[in-house]
Amino acid sequence: MFEIRPSRVTSVKNDLLSGLTVALALVPEAVAFAFVAGVEPLVGLYAAFMVGLITACIGGRPGMISGATGALAVVMVSLVAEHGVEYLFATVVLMGLLQILAGALRLGKFIRMVPHPVMMGFVNGLAIVIFLAQLSQFGEKGQPGWAEGTFLEGSVVDVAWLQGEAMYLMLGLVLLTMAIIHFLPRLTRAVPASLAAIVAVSLLVIGLNLDTRVVGDVASIKGGLPSFHIPSVPLNLETLGIIFPYAVILAAIGLIESLLTLRLVDEITETRGRGNKECVGQGVANTVTGFFGGMGGCAMIGQSMINVNSGGRGRLSGITAALSLLLFILVASPLIEQIPLAALTGVMFIVVIGTFEWSSFRVLRKIPRSDALVLVLVSAVTVATDLAVAVIVGVIISALVFAWEHAKHIQVESRQDHKGSTVYAVNGPLFFGSVSSFLEQFDPRRDNDDVIIDFADSRVADHSGLEAIDTLAERYLNAGKTLHLVHLSAECRKLLRKAGDLVEVNVIEDPKYFVAEDSLG
Repeated sequence: MFEIRPSRVTSVKNDLLSGLTVALALVPEAVAFAFVAGVEPLVGLYAAFMVGLITACIGGRPGMISGATGALAVVMVSLVAEHGVEYLFATVVLMGLLQILAGALRLGKFIRMVPHPVMMGFVNGLAIVIFLAQLSQFGEKGQPGWAEGTFLEGSVVDVAWLQGEAMYLMLGLVLLTMAIIHFLPRLTRAVPASLAAIVAVSLLVIGLNLDTRVVGDVASIKGGLPSFHIPSVPLNLETLGIIFPYAVILAAIGLIESLLTLRLVDEITETRGRGNKECVGQGVANTVTGFFGGMGGCAMIGQSMINVNSGGRGRLSGITAALSLLLFILVASPLIEQIPLAALTGVMFIVVIGTFEWSSFRVLRKIPRSDALVLVLVSAVTVATDLAVAVIVGVIISALVFAWEHAKHIQVESRQDHKGSTVYAVNGPLFFGSVSSFLEQFDPRRDNDDVIIDFADSRVADHSGLEAIDTLAERYLNAGKTLHLVHLSAECRKLLRKAGDLVEVNVIEDPKYFVAEDSLG
C-alpha cells in the first residue's frame, strides 16, 4: 500500500506565495492604522514587520498573521496627541512586558471560557468592521471620509462618494478582483488566487493607464531599516503613571484579539495552537517593537484569513510576509505604490465574505434566546466600540445568564426518617445565584429537634454557598435544634470549621469535589 502524504515542497511553496499575498495586503492597512494612531506611516510599517516576524518565529499559532491593528490604534491616538510618540514607544515596551507576564502566569487558558455565541458575535462584528472600513476607498481623495486620519475608520455617512466614471471604474476593478479570487481555484491552485488577482488587476491598470487610486496616493512607504532607540521619556513614577493605564488596556486588547483569532484559525485548520506561548510571543514582539520605533500590534484576523485561505499553514508564511514587507520598504516601494487600492479592497471583501458566520442567521431561531441575544449584542458592540469591550460584555452577560438559569436548579426535598429526624436532601449547585432559593426552603421553627441536611447530590461552589450554610446553621442553633451536615467534601468541612462551633459536621461519605473558594483557604 502506498501512503500518500502532503508534499513538503508544496507546503513551502504555499507558505511563500501566501506570505507574499499577505504582505501586499499589509501595506495599506499598516499605513492606515498609523494615521489613525497619529504617527508616521513608517511607524506602522515597522510594527507590521517586527511584530509579524517575531510572532511568526516564536508565537503559539503557526499560520496566524500579526501586525499593527485598528483596535490598538484607536487607543493610542489620545496618548500620542497628549504626550507624543516617545511615550507611545515606552507604552508599547511596557505593554509587551505585561503580555509576557500573562503568558508566564498561563493566563492564555482563560480564552477557553469565551462562549461560542461570543465567538460567533466577535467574528460577525469584525467582518462588518472590515467591510465598513473598505467603504472609505469609494470616497473622493481629499474629501471627508477619505482624509488620512480616517482612511479605514471613517464613517460611511461621512464619505463623499466617487462620482461617474471614477466610481464605475473602482467598482469594476473590485468586482474583477473578487471574480478572479472566486473562479481561479477551479482552474488551478498553483498560485494563491488573491496574489494572482492583485497582480492581474495591477497589470491591467498599469497597461491601460487607468486613472484609479493606488497605494502611493495614500503615502510613500520608502524607508530604511528600523534602528534601536530607547524611548526618550523621563524614567520616573510620573511617566509610569501616564503609560501604565494605556499599557494595561493595550495588552488586554492585544491578547484578547490574538487569542480569539488563534481559536478561529484552530477551527479552520483543525489543529490546536498554544495560547500561553502566543501571549509570550506577542509580548516579546511588542517589547522589541517599542525599542525599534514601532507602534506595536497583535494578531490580524483579516490577514490571517487571507493567509490560511491562500494555503499558508506554517511559520514560513508569516516570516515571508514580514520579510517581504521589509523588502517593500527598502527596495520595492516604487512598484508596491503602483498597486491599485481597488485590488486590495476586493481581496478584503472576499475576506469579509469568508469571515462572516452566515450560518448564524440559520441558528438564531434554534438556539436559546439568551445565546441569540449575546451573539447579536457582541456583533453590535464590536462595530460600535471595540473588540475587547464586546468580548467582555458578551462573557459577562453569558455568565449572568448561566448563573440565573442554574439558580433555578437547586431543589430541597424534606422527609422524616425512622428516628424522627427531619431530613433534607439538597439537589443542585449551591452558589451565589442559588443561596436565596436555598435558604427559603428551610423552616427551623416547624422542623423536629434533630435535623439532617444531605449534600450528596449538591455541590458547594463558592464562598456565598459556605456563608449560606453557616447562616442556616445559626438559625437552627438559635431555634434550639441540632443540625447535622452530611456528605460534605473535606475541603468544605475545613472551611466551615474556621467559622467556629456554629455547626456540627457529621461525615458519612465524602464526595470527591472541591469548593471554588480561595479567600478562606
